[in-house]
Amino acid sequence: MAEQLVFDLPQRAAQGREDFFVTPANALAVAQIDNWANWPQRKLVLVGAEGAGKTHLAHVWAAQTGAEIVAHDALATRDIAALAGRGAVVIEDADRIRDPATQEALFHLHNLILAEGGHLLLTARSAPNLWPLTLPDLQSRMQGTATATLDPPDDALLGALLVKLFADRQLQMPPRLLPYLLPRMERSCAAAQALVAELDRRALATGRKISDRLAAEILEPTDD
Repeated sequence: MAEQLVFDLPQRAAQGREDFFVTPANALAVAQIDNWANWPQRKLVLVGAEGAGKTHLAHVWAAQTGAEIVAHDALATRDIAALAGRGAVVIEDADRIRDPATQEALFHLHNLILAEGGHLLLTARSAPNLWPLTLPDLQSRMQGTATATLDPPDDALLGALLVKLFADRQLQMPPRLLPYLLPRMERSCAAAQALVAELDRRALATGRKISDRLAAEILEPTDD
């Protein structure tokens, strides 16, 4: 059967506190985010693998505090004094900061916002001691920051994530699909995102319904 053209339209992910499913895999990190008023030195690094929920939790925290969320590669172009004046700031993907200008910007933001009594949340895929920072003063400040870690998903979290990803795309999940996927798929949040995206793409391209049979073609492909 010839495949239809499929347009890669952006999906709107639900990112409210009520949309974040809490299990033992992430409960401690969620508690640390909720307890933001008592962070040591009023700063925290949220660590987790790709797709683990860091951005979602950052949006939850931003909604609670009025924080502005800034991508790591946009920080060097910002007015740091004005940004610090917000009182709460999120820097996403801080572990990807390499260039000297961005390191200087983060160093000054860190010092200024904390001096003014504000709060700073940074998201990253690894702990600060593994970041490729070359500015010694920034290295010491980041390594002295408390961390909260999102662990790999357990069955409850992976199942809830799959349901949410289907809902984000306004797709119905057949009852048999979830018990089929959980024991067979790669156990990561990023894999769940990729799998749901591919199921959606193939269903649209072929005009078929999403089913465990369609999932089998993705997870257990044959040579035919």
